[in-house]
Amino acid sequence: MLESLRRIVHEVDNAPDLEQALAIIVRRVKEAVGADVCSVYLNDYDNRRHILQATDGLRQAAVGRVRIEMGRGLVGLVSERAEPLNLDDAAAHPRYLCITDTGEQRFHGFLGAPIIQNRKVLGVLVLRQLEKRHYQEEEVTFVVTLASQLAGAITYARINGELARLQDEGIPQRFLPGLPAAPGIGIGTAVVVYPPADLDAIPDRRIENPEVEEESFRNAVQDVAEDLDRMALRTQSNLSAEDMALFDAWRLMLESDTLIDGTLTRIRAGNWAPGALRATIAEHARVFDAMEDAYLRERGTDVRDLGRCILTRLQNLTAAPIQYPPKTILVGEEISAMQIADVPRERFVGMVSTGGSGSSHVAILARGMGVPAAMGVADLPVGRVEGRDMVVDGYRGRVYVAPGPAVRAEYQRMAEDDRAMTHELQSLRHLPAETTDGYVLPLYLNTGLVSESRPLGIEESAGVGLYRTELPFIVRDSFPSEAAQMSNYRRVLELFAPRPVTIRTLDIGGDKPLPYFPMHEANPFLGWRGIRITLDHPEIFLTQIRAILRAAIGLDNLQLLFPMISTVGEIDESLTLVQRAHDELLEEGYQVKMPPIGAMIEVPAAVYQSEAIARRVDFLSVGTNDLTQYLLAVDRNNPHVAKLFDDLHPAVLRALMQVLVGARVHGREVSICGEMAGDPMASILLLGMGVNSLSMGASSLLRVKRVIRSISRGRAREVLKAALQCEDAASVRRLLFNTLDTLGLAGLVRPGR
Repeated sequence: MLESLRRIVHEVDNAPDLEQALAIIVRRVKEAVGADVCSVYLNDYDNRRHILQATDGLRQAAVGRVRIEMGRGLVGLVSERAEPLNLDDAAAHPRYLCITDTGEQRFHGFLGAPIIQNRKVLGVLVLRQLEKRHYQEEEVTFVVTLASQLAGAITYARINGELARLQDEGIPQRFLPGLPAAPGIGIGTAVVVYPPADLDAIPDRRIENPEVEEESFRNAVQDVAEDLDRMALRTQSNLSAEDMALFDAWRLMLESDTLIDGTLTRIRAGNWAPGALRATIAEHARVFDAMEDAYLRERGTDVRDLGRCILTRLQNLTAAPIQYPPKTILVGEEISAMQIADVPRERFVGMVSTGGSGSSHVAILARGMGVPAAMGVADLPVGRVEGRDMVVDGYRGRVYVAPGPAVRAEYQRMAEDDRAMTHELQSLRHLPAETTDGYVLPLYLNTGLVSESRPLGIEESAGVGLYRTELPFIVRDSFPSEAAQMSNYRRVLELFAPRPVTIRTLDIGGDKPLPYFPMHEANPFLGWRGIRITLDHPEIFLTQIRAILRAAIGLDNLQLLFPMISTVGEIDESLTLVQRAHDELLEEGYQVKMPPIGAMIEVPAAVYQSEAIARRVDFLSVGTNDLTQYLLAVDRNNPHVAKLFDDLHPAVLRALMQVLVGARVHGREVSICGEMAGDPMASILLLGMGVNSLSMGASSLLRVKRVIRSISRGRAREVLKAALQCEDAASVRRLLFNTLDTLGLAGLVRPGR
């Protein structure tokens, strides 16, 4: 039986199309098990029926014509239960259905196995026997295994429209799931892109003249730097200051000691430039790949992109120009910023990647440019979609290939609604985020990068609610000096002055190791990270605090924030060190001032000690991403459980309420700085809870402002009261979507996840 299984799986894998794969399955399974009939029924959920799609033992004329209504017959029972059904005498079962069109006699033995992919029943594989027969356990296992093998072939057939042609109908109204990366609806033609140079294929090669290789490498780096500058100029009219700062980050990576010195060291050791580059990029990217933090892990993709660009220059390769149709949807396994910048903005309507997440730089660029995007669409067969019509739903991370008329019409309507909403949102620029009853809820920016320009978008925020300080540490070969840090912090404080800037102290360790400060832990989520590592190394903490305090001299818009607090002892120790740095600087003649100091609430322990923490600090800031992850025990970057991650889960809402109760005892303000703050639906609940400010990405500011300006605090409290009665996140989402709908704001979001 095992050998038969291997042989059949091999044949199915090599079948040129679904029709032949089905024919192989029914013929081979019938022979292997010794059944009288083997058939495959596929589910048509749009029309609520099971279609006979292949058979060996029944009339071939019945294929595609016999259609059983869902909920009827034994086939319907197997599909409903999503588990095998093994009957000695099927005719005696109350759900037995005799269909004469198939030439069926009164069969007795019956074995049905569901064909399942991603929890969805795609069809049923059926064995029939004229005599009474109870199939043996190993036969059942054999059939179930082949049913699972068939699921992949059916999924791909749905994607490329082959199944629709077999069924002689329009393309099924199915979508490919992914992760929402940039909101909006994109309808256009797929253009597939791929890396121009393969770093992994580069071998080591001994050289005689390192000086020549070194010069080639330096020239290639300079060429890429000039490309980045040109790309920044082309895109600056479409991006905010925060998004434009990504180019600064790429230049920082490109010119980092890790990349330059690492490659030169390998060249001088005798390896040619491409081989030295490959080894350096691999080493540098591994540091990022090991990080659990989604934003920082995506930097590994950036490093590899830069490596490929340098390699292209070293190899003197020139990519053939791509023809972009009027409505281009860029598709790839990994899409680089260079490839994005190459698409004329007026033709760029969507982006789809099989990898990555909403934290990747390309996703951030897509959001900044207003291009709908879906990332992590793992089931997309990139090699087979070039030139196909496609729809990208950036709200829910869904992708439709060759959509049918009904799907296209619905998404055309949604896209028109989006355009109207976008036009309406522009009228909100420079207006306060004020409720209908006169309450102003400040909206701040989350950022870790700031450029020197001041385009209009950056003026929409009330300041910076979370400034991440990690990136300048990560791209170096050693800890940055006090002077270097001070320069970075001064830049952001000056840019936003007199608006407040909340600078978070270094949040590394465990899941975010530094190249020069490696840490290896079995469970980094529960490990040495955040404030834990800086308290264990006060020399790091004190240097950073000194730099931050010096940077704020004369500006008076600094707020300080401690990450990953889990005990009040950590607060006490941190405050002692800040006071020490402050006193030292005064003694040295610097006119520094003690800023307001806050603590991040990111772990359940801090939730239940929020009152004690609030007594010690000036404000609290809730990081809903980590808090949700810890409360629900879900790694949102793990595809097996990512769909369980939901910051509207009732447990998360109750935890936030607990934090607010603790903070109010001591009159402390509470800010929300996770992704929840930038969700237009969630903003209703946060307003109702009485949070004092929200901090989010630049692309969310106007959408959230639109909601705040359309509702009163009283109405928000009523919605919150109803939400707290819900028992699951789906119910909360339905409530919030319906609320937005009644306000005429359903276009800001889409129902479902």
